Amino acid sequence: MSAPTAELYENLRLELRRGALTLAVLTQLRAEQYGYTLRKALCDAGLEIDESTLYPLLRRLETQGLLVSEWREENKRSKRFYRLAPEGEALLQQLLMEWQVINTAITRMAKE
Repeated sequence: MSAPTAELYENLRLELRRGALTLAVLTQLRAEQYGYTLRKALCDAGLEIDESTLYPLLRRLETQGLLVSEWREENKRSKRFYRLAPEGEALLQQLLMEWQVINTAITRMAKE
């Protein structure tokens, strides 16, 4: 792959991942988790995510009213636990339906 093509690919790949990671985080936070366990669950599912990407995403989603969080002590360590807010749950259902429509259409077009 030439350098300009490789750069273009990387930019488009990151753009595609950005939306998919947001959706993945929302689905995982239907059950309360803290950052480390969330990151591990995403990685176990095949979606690697750096801490430098995950924590700003969590803060943004909380600011948007889609997540709620609280600090709690667990094993003598203070941890921030996240979960979907009611607004986040409603929006997640809409996004999952949209994802299915897009995925079905792209899968169909790719086979043609």
